[in-house]
Order: sequence, then structure tokens, then C-alpha cells
Amino acid sequence: MSDIGIIIVTYNSAAEIGACLDAALASGAETVVIDNASRDGTIAEVARRGVRLIANSGNRGFAAAVNQGFAVLKSPYVLLLNPDAVIQTGLEPLRQACDLPGSAGACGQLVDATGQPQLGFMVRGLPTPAALILEALLLNRIWPGNPVNRRYRCLGWDSSLPSTVEQPAGAFLMLRRTVWQVLGGLDESFFPLWFEDVDFCRRIRDRGFSLYYIPEVVAKHTGGHSVPHLPLEMRLIYWYRSLIRYSAKHFRPCAFRMVCLAVVTGCFVRGIAKSALHRSFRPMAAYGKVASIAGRSLFLGC
Repeated sequence: MSDIGIIIVTYNSAAEIGACLDAALASGAETVVIDNASRDGTIAEVARRGVRLIANSGNRGFAAAVNQGFAVLKSPYVLLLNPDAVIQTGLEPLRQACDLPGSAGACGQLVDATGQPQLGFMVRGLPTPAALILEALLLNRIWPGNPVNRRYRCLGWDSSLPSTVEQPAGAFLMLRRTVWQVLGGLDESFFPLWFEDVDFCRRIRDRGFSLYYIPEVVAKHTGGHSVPHLPLEMRLIYWYRSLIRYSAKHFRPCAFRMVCLAVVTGCFVRGIAKSALHRSFRPMAAYGKVASIAGRSLFLGC
């Protein structure tokens, strides 16, 4: 039996999970699917392939589902795999990288449908207060080549070479079980999604472990398959709430409040611009709710 396990968390993933599971099963790794109350045919697709399934009656969030997967697998190496990622190569180089001195885990290369590396997504630097402030204020979109954004999104990074990295995407990340145990798993307060993998990578670095990027291990990744199922308002609330939670957990109080102020300011700018573009007050109302959350955190803390 393989000493690698694979955890796949699904949420309305019927259109993607079949190809993902076929490739995962072909790898020989023990695979478990944690479903967060999908309302489409996801469970039927999983059952058709005889893969072990934990079907949650409600959406427990990504972090809690990953922790569920770790609890049922016994493998010393565990790959987190998104349902819209299809493994294209063997996984052994990732396992070997997990055994390097001080290693917590390793990630492979994510490519799009044309085979191009997903630069800016598959590997990033850990977010600094400046990076999140510029993100909230839209400055990273207006001036994507600014030095802060280049470092954050690793825009000058050579994806053809193996390297140590700060924040690989949780879509294709192998972890050593012992490190997951030392850190107490993923933080389930990042609910239902976003920034839980970033927080975990930050805690890995804080404990003195390293993460490695291995370019010869490849998965084809489409990305964002479950997000469109969320209403705009909830999408914004989940993302910004997790961003604020991350900032409160890892930044000094002054920097945290600067991030909150940038979110408030950026929300008003985005809300006005998108409401004018769509000739509707719905975007303004959605961003207004996010601004209210950030405003409370600015004055009261997270």
C-alpha cells in the first residue's frame, strides 16, 4: 500500500471530480473525499468510483474538512488536492522532498488547460500588511508590477527550477503528517474558506520548517469551480472576513488596523465603481456590508 494519502474536499464539484478522482486512483494513493453538503451530483460521481467518502450534512468549511481527512487517513504523507486539479505525473518526487531536512511538505506545478504554469497563484510569498493594503485599495490591479506585488505574487520567480517557497497553493500540496500534528491541523476559524492554507504555511515557517516546490510534479488545474455557486455578497464577506482574521492573527495591532482601514476605503471605491458599471445598487450594498465588518474590526478588533 502507498504511504501517500490524498484528501479532496468537494462542494458542488460534480463537473470536475470525475477526472480528478480517476487520476488520483491511478497514482495508487489511498484517497478520501470529504463532501461539504453538495447539492449536485458530486456524491454520485464519487460513489461510482468506489472512493472512500465522508458526506457532511452541512458545509463545515475547507479547513474542517481537511482535518477530517487527516483523521481518517493513516498515511505519513498527505496530499491536499482540489477537485478541479488533475494529476499528470507521479507523486514520488513530492514524497522525497517531504523527507528533506526541516521539510514540512512540498508542492507541485499547477498548469492551466494550455499547459502554462499558473504564475501568481500556485506559489506566492506570505502576505505582508503592505501587500494586503495594496490589494484592498486596488493598487495591485492598477500597478501590478509594483515591488510589493511582485514579491507577493512571485512575478519574477522561475517556475522551471526547484526551490524553497513560502506559500504554495493548498490546491496541490503534500504535507508530512507529523508536521500537521505538531501544528494542530488547519485553523477552522477561517470559515468556510480562504486564507486557511495561507495561515498554515505561515505557521509552518514560524516553527522553522520549510516548504519545497518540485516542478516535475504537475497537475492540470482549472480553478474557482465552487466560488461561482456563492452569491456575490457571501463571496465578498467570506474572503474579506478571512483576510481580516489572518491580519489580526499575524500582524501587529497597528498594521492590522491599517489593513482594516484599507478594506473600508477599498470597499467604497469598488462598490461605487461596480454599481455604476452594472447600473445596480447591489454591488454597493454587498461592499457596504464588508466595509461594516472591517469598520467594527478597526475599532473593536477581530
